[in-house]
Amino acid sequence: MDINQPLQLLGGLSPQAFMKRHWQKKPLLIRQAVPGFQPLLDRAALFELAGRDGVESRLIALERKRGKAAWHLRHGPLQRRALPALKQNDWTLLVQGVDLHQGGVHALMNQFRFVPDGRLDDLMISYATEGGGVGPHFDSYDVFLLQAHGRRRWQIGRQRDLTLQDKVPLKILANFVPEQEFVLEPGDMLYLPPRYAHDGVAVGGDCMTYSIGFRAPQKGELARELLQRLAEDATEAVGDALYRDPKQPAVSAPGAIPQAMRDFARQSVQEALKDPQALPRLLGEYLSEPKSSVWFESGRRASAKRSIVLDRRTRMMYDEHHIFINGESYRASGPDARLMQRLANDRALDGLALERASDDARALLQSWCEDGWAHGR
Repeated sequence: MDINQPLQLLGGLSPQAFMKRHWQKKPLLIRQAVPGFQPLLDRAALFELAGRDGVESRLIALERKRGKAAWHLRHGPLQRRALPALKQNDWTLLVQGVDLHQGGVHALMNQFRFVPDGRLDDLMISYATEGGGVGPHFDSYDVFLLQAHGRRRWQIGRQRDLTLQDKVPLKILANFVPEQEFVLEPGDMLYLPPRYAHDGVAVGGDCMTYSIGFRAPQKGELARELLQRLAEDATEAVGDALYRDPKQPAVSAPGAIPQAMRDFARQSVQEALKDPQALPRLLGEYLSEPKSSVWFESGRRASAKRSIVLDRRTRMMYDEHHIFINGESYRASGPDARLMQRLANDRALDGLALERASDDARALLQSWCEDGWAHGR
């Protein structure tokens, strides 16, 4: 992707200009970001997907009685008979990670790869009947809201008061104050930075919206994940030497922890982090880990002369010293590293690239095909 080339998807901005002006800074409304856009799967296909095991789905309904509103939330799998009637207003079906299950949706999400893959999360589809929505809320991550079918009214605002409604199964703002309002038609798109409050409601009938979301790990969450992974490797990295204190004198205050033991503990942790590549490697393995619902079927061996494409569920990334794929890491350098970096960036390799690959690289690619992580074409 030429990041300096203007894109209709971004309203005529280049990816470089968009990231500089809008990313994590301010919203952007793009009329006809995808002209003539049609849903990539119809309502029936979306309902069928929501009923599958291993697919995250939610049903959100707003019940209005005697002037009072009550929100209801139900988690999937959701069979068709579990959904309200289509003529009933005020309900929404959310289906997460549709890009993992439908090739066209995966291709659409790939148009947003001007943002690093380590940040790109998934594409969620929201189907709503007249009046359906999830209430005014804010997300902790960036999101592109692409209208696929029907019309949705969006109200947005830089919310200062983040108080949530009590006794509600959803995180709905108690005192939402909208500053702008837009009605999106099919092909229109709205970008919102993190913590920008918004409320979307289907108007004029049912509608379908595609949400391209981005992952934003919390600092504490990331530290916990990396430290847990570090702990799993600690014995191998540090060794199993026992604490020794041949010069320990007798003590009159046995409750005090000896300084030597504190030094031993500090040294153990420092040795676990001694390898400067330990944390980068663990980060890459974490970021490339497939979602828990993802599983792969073994494939056929790939001929060295055939092109290879990554499975749409495969996560592949790299840094200066490693290649990461589906939670595993490989040290790489030289031509083989450049080949694998090309595969991570383009998600495919042609026959010429495969012919130039080393025997070790071809063997590794073949093993990934056998695991179902990639496919020969």
